[in-house]
Amino acid sequence: MADTVWWKSGTVYQVYPRSFQDSDGDGIGDLRGITRRLDYLAWLGVDAVWISPFYPSPMADFGYDVADYCGVDPLFGTLEDFDALVAEAHFRRLKVILDFVPNHTSIAHPWFAESRASRTSPKRDWYIWRDPAPDGGPPNNWISNFGGPAWSRDEATGQYYYHAFLREQPDLNWRNPEVRAAMHDALRFWLDRGVDGFRVDVIWHLMKDESFRDNPANPSFTSGQAEINRFTQVYSADRPEIFDVIAEMRAVLAPYGDRVLIGEIYLPVERLVAYYGADLAGVDLPFNFQLIQTPWNARSVAELVVAYEDALPPGGWPNWVLGNHDQPRIAARVGAAQASIAAMLLLTLRGTPTLYYGDEIGLAHVNIPPDRVQDPWERNEPGHGRDPERTPMQWDDSPNAGFSVGEPWLPLSADAAARNVERQCDDARSLLTLYRRLLRLRRDYTALSTGGFRSLPSSTAFVFAYERHDVDTTLRILLNFSASPQTVSDTGAYGGAWTVLLSTHTDRASSLHGNDLVLEANEGLMLIKGGS
Repeated sequence: MADTVWWKSGTVYQVYPRSFQDSDGDGIGDLRGITRRLDYLAWLGVDAVWISPFYPSPMADFGYDVADYCGVDPLFGTLEDFDALVAEAHFRRLKVILDFVPNHTSIAHPWFAESRASRTSPKRDWYIWRDPAPDGGPPNNWISNFGGPAWSRDEATGQYYYHAFLREQPDLNWRNPEVRAAMHDALRFWLDRGVDGFRVDVIWHLMKDESFRDNPANPSFTSGQAEINRFTQVYSADRPEIFDVIAEMRAVLAPYGDRVLIGEIYLPVERLVAYYGADLAGVDLPFNFQLIQTPWNARSVAELVVAYEDALPPGGWPNWVLGNHDQPRIAARVGAAQASIAAMLLLTLRGTPTLYYGDEIGLAHVNIPPDRVQDPWERNEPGHGRDPERTPMQWDDSPNAGFSVGEPWLPLSADAAARNVERQCDDARSLLTLYRRLLRLRRDYTALSTGGFRSLPSSTAFVFAYERHDVDTTLRILLNFSASPQTVSDTGAYGGAWTVLLSTHTDRASSLHGNDLVLEANEGLMLIKGGS
């Protein structure tokens, strides 16, 4: 059984600060708005709030283009506002996790201004500069994650600089020890202000091939996919030297106690688990996005969970993610009926779950009119934009759903008057109530928060069944991924040996009879052996 360090037993809740709560009426969320809603997070039952970037920035990529790693953009408030947020969160026993963006800065960062000043600048090597190819074009075939070449020519010096994302986001050179030292100082700045950990943006991108070789063509690429998929990122990401970089970050955090280091890593399971590092010297939690990328059916999900559990290194703690600011919302992907199945899955699998704001009220796809598009990726590659999953949180049925007294920066969902926290918080049948009950059960039963996992055989391909257990309690979870009733048998007699602890269908009777069990359409069921 795992120890009780907070980031193993707890649940993380991601806040996109532009969209959580506006406190000053400009239509954009801010730090004071987050502080105002901390009581809601405590009521919901999460343990930590992860806040996406709020650093000073020109906002070419909405804060992921950082112009100062040790400040707060006036759009979001001040350092004093941040300090007050941390104090209020800790008063409510909520941890605070920051987004750390070390792969690239803004083009407006003073470091880059000095770097591009001349080829002999003391900070020239802080970024990645290369001579043109013999034909005068980019140095190699690397593609930006937002489409187009990943190299931009600087006319003043005649060289190209590398940017894995927008041209306004030049990549730092993590082979330079001065860069590492400066970024470690930035980590300490926030640690000294009381933060409880970091989610490290695109951590698998930090080191690049020293020889800058061309990436190989991707034989699986098809038209309609994002252009980044044209090549396999063998040389531009996931390099072996990254593990030394991560170990140094861990060393920075070590004197501060039980801080957590989380890595954003979009890689297959076999590569993902490598980021735990030798002897677990890597990131504490390599973010596991596999549920986002796996087909939504019982068999595929069950196979994924077992494969992931089997791939974990000894002592490696699992984690699960269903959505974030870069991915279509879970209710948009699987539909409203299956959103409750997704909630029970996320909050009953072994490991640390991360919730994305608004998923607990079933926010789905929000249509963004062409004149309201904000995301630069959507402008570069239409159809790949991330605005629909970044729309404002819906709090009540007042104008603008209680998010702002001004015009929100992105539109609300069409059903905002009905789909909001206030409407759902006292509704026993609502998705929000289900999330809250699941979170309460995670605190009540260590079998759920830190216990073991065992996959169970299922007599139907539409049901994923598994157990969570500790020395005192055995819980059985059965999830019906279909829109029709399913009979489950051959997993042991139910009868009086099992009692219903929670169902996604609130009218389910608590007692069971016989050896077989009928799950209603789209029903998730949690049972406890021997009663409660």
